[in-house]
Amino acid sequence: MAVIATGFFDGVHSGHRLVIDTLLSEAKARGEESVVVTFWPHPRVTLQKDATTFRLLTSRSRRDMILKDLGVDRLETINFSREFASLSALDYIRMLREFYGGTALVLGYDTRFGSEQAGPQTIAELARAEGMEAVITPPVCAPDSDIPVSSTLVRAALEEGDAQLAAGLLGRPFEMEGVVISGNHLGRTIGFPTANMAIADPLLLIPCGGVYHTTVTVRGVKYDGMTNVGTRPTVGGSGALTVESHIFGFDEMIYGEQITVGFLERIRDERRFASLDALREQHKADAAQILDED
Repeated sequence: MAVIATGFFDGVHSGHRLVIDTLLSEAKARGEESVVVTFWPHPRVTLQKDATTFRLLTSRSRRDMILKDLGVDRLETINFSREFASLSALDYIRMLREFYGGTALVLGYDTRFGSEQAGPQTIAELARAEGMEAVITPPVCAPDSDIPVSSTLVRAALEEGDAQLAAGLLGRPFEMEGVVISGNHLGRTIGFPTANMAIADPLLLIPCGGVYHTTVTVRGVKYDGMTNVGTRPTVGGSGALTVESHIFGFDEMIYGEQITVGFLERIRDERRFASLDALREQHKADAAQILDED
C-alpha cells in the first residue's frame, strides 16, 4: 500500500518540495510506502507544445536523484506517450490505485492531469469516489512575493540571468551537469584555464549569457568557479553557445570527466574586448569580485 504524489517535478522547486514533504509525512503516519509516479519525456515535448523553445530545469537523472535524496521510498517513471496522454483523470487514478497500490494522493495546489486536465479539487473528488484519500498542499510563494513558485517562474528568472532569484525559488542553486570537452585552450594562455562543458541533456535550459559566480563540483569536491555563458566574441568564437568555467584552486586535466556547475550570481554581461590583455584584466577583476564575496 502506498501514498502517491504524481507529476513531472521539473526542477524539484520549493513548491514540489512541499508536496514531497507532505507525501513523506502522510506515508509515515499511515505506515505505508511513499511513491512518486512521474513521467518522461515532458508532456510538452510529446504533445509538441512549444517544443522548439521549451527547455528543462533538470535532466532526468538529476531530477530522479533529487527526489530519491529527499527520502522517497519508490520512484516510478511512466513513458509519456500520446496514448498515455489520452487517459482520463479517472482512468489515471484507477491506474495509480491498481498498479501502484495507491491508498491516498498528495496533490499540489495546481496539479492537473488526465486528457481533460482536471484540477486538484476534481481529482480529489474522483479519488475519494475510488476509495483513495486526497491531500492538497497550498502554494509556496516566491521570496518577498505573493506569486506562487512554479517551474515557469524559475525558467523566466534564469532566462533573465537572475541566478539568485532562481536559487530562492528552487531552494538551492540552479545546476547543470555535463562532460568536460577540449576547447581552444586560450584561457590557459591568459592565466584563466577553463573547463568547457558539453551539456548532458540538449533540452536543458542554459541561463542568460554572461559571467557568473558559480560552484563547480569535480570528483565529488565543490570549488568556487567563474563561469562564462556565451559565444566568446573577443576570440572570434563560432557563435555557438558555450559554458566554460574557471575553477579556483583546481588545475588538473579533467577532459572526459563529469562536472556540475551551480549558478550563484550573475556578475556581468558577456562583451567583446579590444585585446586579450583587456580580457585578462577583466577576468582578474571578475575573480576578485567573486572571491571577495566569499
